[in-house]
This record gives sequence, C-alpha cells and structure tokens, in this order.
Amino acid sequence: MPEVVLRFSRNRDFNEAREIQERILASYEQDFSKHAPHEVVPRIRMLWDSIPSQLAKENKKFLYGLIKTGARAREYELALLWLTDCGLAHEARRVTAPKLPLKSYEDPRAFKLFLIDVGLLSCKAGLSQSVLLDGNELFTEFKGALTEQYVLQQLKTIKGLTPYYWTNDSGNAEIDFLVSDGRGVVPLEVKAAVNLQAKSLKTFRDKFNPAISVRTAMTDYKKEAWLLNLPLYAIHTLPRELE
Repeated sequence: MPEVVLRFSRNRDFNEAREIQERILASYEQDFSKHAPHEVVPRIRMLWDSIPSQLAKENKKFLYGLIKTGARAREYELALLWLTDCGLAHEARRVTAPKLPLKSYEDPRAFKLFLIDVGLLSCKAGLSQSVLLDGNELFTEFKGALTEQYVLQQLKTIKGLTPYYWTNDSGNAEIDFLVSDGRGVVPLEVKAAVNLQAKSLKTFRDKFNPAISVRTAMTDYKKEAWLLNLPLYAIHTLPRELE
C-alpha cells in the first residue's frame, strides 16, 4: 500500500509499517458495517477472514467449507460480490481449456481468491518480519501464497489482461495463471523457491503445445525457444515480451 511503502522508505521501521497495515485492515473491516447490507456483513467478515487459510493450501481453490462447516456457495455469493466489487479481493477463475476467448471457458464453480495487497496478506496472516526476511522451514507453503498474491497484483494492473488459472481433470497439475493477449493463451508458472522444476508446466505444454510459456521467480531474465524466465520484479513487462 502506498502509505506503508512511503513511511518505510523514510524510516526503515518494520514495526511502523505493520502498524499502518493493521490500521488499514481495521478501516476496511469498519467499512463492512458502514456500507454493506446489514444482513450480509457477518458473511463478508467470515469470508474475508478465511482468505489467508485458503491461500495457505497447496491447492488454492477457494473452498466454502473452510469458512465454516457446511457452508454453501449460495450463502456467500453476495459477500463475495461485495468484496470483489469494492476491490478488496481479487478472483482468478479456473478455465476448463486454454482456448480463446478464455472467458468462454470459465468454470464458475472454481476460483482462487486473493487480497488487494501482498503486505496486507502477510499482516492478516500474522507473519513476523523475521520470518519474511530470513525464512523459516515452516514458512515454505505460505511463501508460495505470498508470491502468487504479488504476481496476481501485478497482472491486475495490466490493462486488458484478465488472469485465470488451469488444472487438469484429475487435479494433479495446475498452472498458476493463464493470460491472453487476444492472439493466444500463455501459461504463467510462479516459483517462490530456488527449485525451478515445473512439472505442471511440462504437463500443460505436452498437452496443449503453447507457442510460449512463462516462468517467473527470483531469477535472471532468460529467453529460450519455448520458455521465458521472467524475474518477479518484471511482471509488468509481460505484454511487451509477448509481442
């Protein structure tokens, strides 16, 4: 968030940054009661609070059962719509096939849900600065969630580009994001760790043979015949690269 970045750039104080993040989250949550229909507010809060645990799973598909036992989609449709329409949460919907236009192949039953900001996600999850900076053997799973959150944010800033994702029918292969420039469909694999093995990307390539695949991680830029390695900080250059 801009205020967090500005204050940290001036003072280099992690505690101050976290206090600002907590204040922003509290302000959003107060807005639920001020602006949302009264009868929907409890469900908005429960859905909102479940997002970190949803992203902590290896399979990040949103599950209503994690909000509370027995929860059903129809009970939370308005709550989800309110959060996404307000821009406090972002959806990435599953597509059944990487064909144009991607929107025509949406699976309305399957989506991933992200927060508005990666810093707010780490705050809401209660991660300390030491874990974020130094790492921890218990942090490996959620590190991937934070990295996906960051990439999703960057993709959402690119005009005319809507991020989707893909899984095969058996659920043992997933492409983190699918994007389209209107001429083709590009798989985008997100890596948080040094290990760059991408089994799902290979499965996808063998099945659909895309013209180019993209892998993003904390690595240097490298372009091969079929694979573009794009540093995480350069996601905004993706449209130019696809040209």
